[in-house]
Amino acid sequence: MSLSLQSPPSPFLSSSSSTLQKSRLRFANGCCSSNLLFRFNSSFPATRASSSGFSPLDTGLSTELDAVSTFSEIVPDTVIFDDFEKFPPTAATVSSSLLLGILGLPDTIFRNAVDMALADSTCSRLDNPELRLSCFFNKALVNVGGDLAKLVPGRVSTEVDARLAYDTHGIIRRVYDLLKLYNEIDVPPERLLFKIPSTWQGIEASRLLEYEGIQTHLTFVYSFAQAAAATQAGASVIQIFVGRVRDWARNHSGDPEIEAAIQRGEDPGLALVTKAYNYIHKYGHKSKLMAAAVRNKQDLFSLLGVDYIIAPLKILQSLKESITSPDEKYTYVRRLSPQSAANYDFTAEELTKWGQLSLGEAMGPASVELLAAGLDGYVKQTKRVEELLNKIWPPPNV
Repeated sequence: MSLSLQSPPSPFLSSSSSTLQKSRLRFANGCCSSNLLFRFNSSFPATRASSSGFSPLDTGLSTELDAVSTFSEIVPDTVIFDDFEKFPPTAATVSSSLLLGILGLPDTIFRNAVDMALADSTCSRLDNPELRLSCFFNKALVNVGGDLAKLVPGRVSTEVDARLAYDTHGIIRRVYDLLKLYNEIDVPPERLLFKIPSTWQGIEASRLLEYEGIQTHLTFVYSFAQAAAATQAGASVIQIFVGRVRDWARNHSGDPEIEAAIQRGEDPGLALVTKAYNYIHKYGHKSKLMAAAVRNKQDLFSLLGVDYIIAPLKILQSLKESITSPDEKYTYVRRLSPQSAANYDFTAEELTKWGQLSLGEAMGPASVELLAAGLDGYVKQTKRVEELLNKIWPPPNV
């Protein structure tokens, strides 16, 4: 089947937004980022950046946020629903860490979705405790994802269990299971993405799923080899963590890709996004690139032109509060564009057809260590959710 990779054109549901804003779901500081990834509608009509590298608007830009939003979709990195009024969401991600937050706050609007998952008779009849908890977990993800799909007009990305990260067929079976559950609550596949770790097995699962028209979101990308392999697999969205690559470089050495960027006088995280973007656009791949773990406004300015930029709320607030004059709006330069990508030179080794062996050989210590750390964090969150579900099952009054 053929599915559009674009978000459906339906308008933001204002009545649902009002309901959601009444909820006060706050998470403790230090919770894993990007649990809810919301694109927002800016205060001016959507405008695409010109290919010349400068904003096409002659009038109307009033803030830095308006200016940068003409080049890239800015994605608030938030797990706080109170921010919807300032940054109305159009898309979302449902994950293990989001479920942790819901379970910790029983009065949220999503708690009923979790309670209904625990009341599911199909799961309850399973004798094996591990299978039963996994069933409850999947139902909870989908029920919450279904509620989010009613509140936002864009796509909902659903986390695939990180314990399956090295099992291609396990990932595919899990995605099929989640798709079936979404179908039962009438959420169409074109509204969905499935968030998969960028191991070789995850990338291969993405390739097979995309071939069937199922949209995938590959995460934990920390090297060009991963990005290129994910691009060749046809992943709909590829997520690179800029700040995490930089953090690793500050405290470690010995990664050839990072050291080469530093020798060129470049930030290794920004350089990785630039290289991946140029690869995608120079060779006409369909993947969209998402830059995450953006730490400051300069990072964001350096990435203008990439498809999506996940930015912390403090950066978005600063951008929104910074007023630009008509003269200043031309200072916001598109750093990444199909035109600049066309002039980027890749080596023969970088243009290889990536496979499991070549990917493993090309991944340096930074990507190996950061991927392992990311997977470990996701696995711990998932286990914690299952522990909490087990404690409250069966739910009262059901």
